[in-house]
Amino acid sequence: MANKQEVKKYLAHWFQLGKKVIFGHSGQSFLPKKILDGDNYSQEFEECWQRILSLKISECYLEGTHETIAELLTPQWEVLACGRCAMPIPVKTIGMPSILCPCYHLDTWPNNELPTPRCPVNNQEQLSLIRDRLVNHFS
Repeated sequence: MANKQEVKKYLAHWFQLGKKVIFGHSGQSFLPKKILDGDNYSQEFEECWQRILSLKISECYLEGTHETIAELLTPQWEVLACGRCAMPIPVKTIGMPSILCPCYHLDTWPNNELPTPRCPVNNQEQLSLIRDRLVNHFS
């Protein structure tokens, strides 16, 4: 089962490639301009995430997909890496799999020339890990 953090990460990655979340039958869409802010998600992204959770998430879905956010939070779904582009995608664990990866609708993806979407990174933590590896390597 995909938990809320995995679904949040899934959306954040696809937002970085310009995919929108579609809200309900109205067809309204939203795409935060800024997704990451240092070692956290941006305020704009967090507000979008809260909006998704506060609405009827059974009517919200990522552009180019058919699975609703509510469906992704059931035991029938997991979020795994796409075999084509390595982006997080929903995979049905019971029954028929999802039809397509959202990357299918992106003509320029995958693109190994560009940095891939990512999660927030704590720079201090990462630098400490590098330092520790260097210390252990040269001791």
